[in-house]
Amino acid sequence: MTDTFLAAEPLIRLSAFLSVLVAMVLWEVAAPRRRQEIPRVIRWSNNLAFVVIDTVILRLSLPILAVGLAVIAEDRGWGLFNALDVPVWFAALASILLLDLAIYLQHVMFHAVPGLWRLHRMHHADLDFDATTGLRFHPVEILLSMVIKLAVVAALGPPAFAVLLFEVILNATSLFNHANIDLPRPIDRLLRWIVVTPDMHRVHHSIDPRETNSNYGFNLPWWDRLLGTYIDQPAKGHREMEIGIEQFRTTRDLWADRMLIQPFRGPASGHALDPRITTKDGAD
Repeated sequence: MTDTFLAAEPLIRLSAFLSVLVAMVLWEVAAPRRRQEIPRVIRWSNNLAFVVIDTVILRLSLPILAVGLAVIAEDRGWGLFNALDVPVWFAALASILLLDLAIYLQHVMFHAVPGLWRLHRMHHADLDFDATTGLRFHPVEILLSMVIKLAVVAALGPPAFAVLLFEVILNATSLFNHANIDLPRPIDRLLRWIVVTPDMHRVHHSIDPRETNSNYGFNLPWWDRLLGTYIDQPAKGHREMEIGIEQFRTTRDLWADRMLIQPFRGPASGHALDPRITTKDGAD
């Protein structure tokens, strides 16, 4: 049973990823929220290249990933939920919520620590905002993120199917909340109580550092509201706000080779603990 589950994992991931990506791209073409300034061929080809780069480096660097570790933890009784006598459904639901909280806290950390911000800012340096933005992460950040996730999985001992479900949902919502889609405002206001919407997450990609360091959630929106990092709307509105960060504003900076060396270029300004940044809400 376990071997069958692990064998099916790549197909499940790939099917979900391609389905959501194609759906978001078609939606973006049919109903875009913002006018895009950079030719898609430049951004899409380089952003999508990081799906391959990150996957290859991750598979070559780590002997086991999150779902595999969850299987081992179940077999050997490691972790909190393998030590507690709780129903599987409770362990699965609690694991998904706690994994999502861990991703939120990790995201905050990558904005707060200057050295980690140097890695993460590559994601923010995109000059437009669409579903492919949710795919461009520096491979070193991907490796560090997986190490953190492995530590959380080892501590929690979650059901393996819950870890796979969480990762599939997280990848899907990352594509969704980075998509350049025009959701009707009443639907957006309702949806953002249960999932991070594109309008909610787009604030996080504002060039204004006060807005960049807000709305950290990728999947569930509750952590931002509960922990005081939520901003409802960007100060300039969604159509006028600038996307990206101040340091990397040229089309050449969108190429994969430049993105890979971004951590070594310029100061680590704009991180959450930068003393020049103050917090204030925006208005639509």
